[in-house]
Amino acid sequence: MSERALRGTRLGATSYETDRGIDLAPRQTVEYACQNGHRFEVPFSVEAEIPVVWECRFCGQEAALLDGEEPEEKKTKPTRTHWDMLMERRTREELEEVLAERLAVLRSGGMNLAIHPRDSRKSA
Repeated sequence: MSERALRGTRLGATSYETDRGIDLAPRQTVEYACQNGHRFEVPFSVEAEIPVVWECRFCGQEAALLDGEEPEEKKTKPTRTHWDMLMERRTREELEEVLAERLAVLRSGGMNLAIHPRDSRKSA
């Protein structure tokens, strides 16, 4: 192109190519519907794997494929509590033994919880 043809245009902003003579890839349209009753179509390549769910264009909720199978439930791990993790590391007998040791230390006065180390310095 001559310089005159480019005068007054933004380079890169518009394409001067046309779609003439170009064969587009074969496509198929698939219909989805959300729980709010919105129905819409999405074009996919014939070779593409069609997703079972798609985000609704109108409300953003999850839309299901019409005439398709139900989406598989994702396997989730059961919630592990502190107690569950503790029981993975120790047996109940070991925990009873540790508890007895700690109670013996507390009862013997080896660990005085009533007096804080900082407080004992102030009174001295």
